[in-house]
Parts: sequence; structure tokens; C-alpha cells
Amino acid sequence: MKKIASLVCVSLLLGACAGPKVTRVQTLSDSADAPYGNVLVVMLFKSFDYRRYFEQEIVKQLKARGIEAVASTSMMNTKTPVNLDTFVAMVDQVNSDAVLVTQLVDLSTASKVKDRSPESTYNLRPTYYVNVWSVELTEYVEPPGLELKHSLTMATQLFSVRNEEPVWAIETNSKIARDVDGQTRGSTIALEAKAIISAMSRDGLLAK
Repeated sequence: MKKIASLVCVSLLLGACAGPKVTRVQTLSDSADAPYGNVLVVMLFKSFDYRRYFEQEIVKQLKARGIEAVASTSMMNTKTPVNLDTFVAMVDQVNSDAVLVTQLVDLSTASKVKDRSPESTYNLRPTYYVNVWSVELTEYVEPPGLELKHSLTMATQLFSVRNEEPVWAIETNSKIARDVDGQTRGSTIALEAKAIISAMSRDGLLAK
């Protein structure tokens, strides 16, 4: 699982093209104190670096919309406990009115062994005959490679600091593929963040 998670992190950083599919899980209730203008961004994942990259992208896109936002990883290190007390202290410190929490909830991987395309080299030498050449063909075929297809689902909840409860939630499903040559395609951290922030904006969660 650790190796697969690391591979997914790299793929999210390097991949491109299709964005994630968004599913609304909890609609914003009438009693919620939205919209919000100061958000603490929290990513729950084993890799501190991945959490930091993801939170930074969310913060970047929130600030582009005029929202104050702080990444939790900017206020902690790898030894800081990842628990409720830590995040409550952060909320008090930056005076957030909402906390955005994202975590990985499902990961499935399909693998397939696939032959690689052979590489050919030619060696041409003239002979004693006019317009007649000696041709030597050499083909090199690398060992079969592993083709991987990942499907991962991220759950995102927005918590109201005043109400002390989740007021909105979505799930995003992303597809990532890695071919035998190590090339990746699929969702990226930037596209994942864009999907989340766009959904928040559409549902009236962000202060204008």
C-alpha cells in the first residue's frame, strides 16, 4: 500500500489531461453560516510532502478568488501531532471561520504486464557489387513492463467553526494511468484543487 500511495503521489504531480469527477455528498444547509472568507486548509494523508503540495494548491486557488486561506502544513512539521487539538489551535491562531478537510477514502489499482516495442539498429556496408549493400539488423527488446491504472476517491468536507459541524461535503474521483515507459496521464493536484474550489464557489460557500 505504501509503494502504491507513493506512486499515486508522483502520478498526481506529473500527470495531465482529464480532471476529477465531482459528486456532492452533503448539500449546504440553510442554517449554515456561509459564505466563508477565512479558511484553514487541511489534507489528511500519510505523506507530509503530498499534504503540503495539495494544501498549497488549494490555498493558491482560494486566494485567487479573494479568500483568506492558510495551509495547516505551513504551521506544523512532520513531528506535529495530526489531531483535533492541533487544528483547533490553528483555527484560534488564524481566526478561521471554516476548515476544509480532504482525505483519501478509496484507492484501487489494476496492473497488466505488457511487452515493450523493440528497438532496431541497422548496419549498412557496401559490397563488391555496384548498388548492392550488406544489411545487418539488430533488434533489442527490453523486458516486459507493468502498465498501471489507478482510480482514487478523495472526500472533502467543509466545517463551520461557529457551528462546530460539517456543513458541506463532496467526493472527487480521479483516474490515473501509467504506461510501461513510465509516462503518466490523468488528474493532477492542480485539477483536483480546481474541482474542489469550483464546487465550493458554485454552492455559495465562498465570500465574494
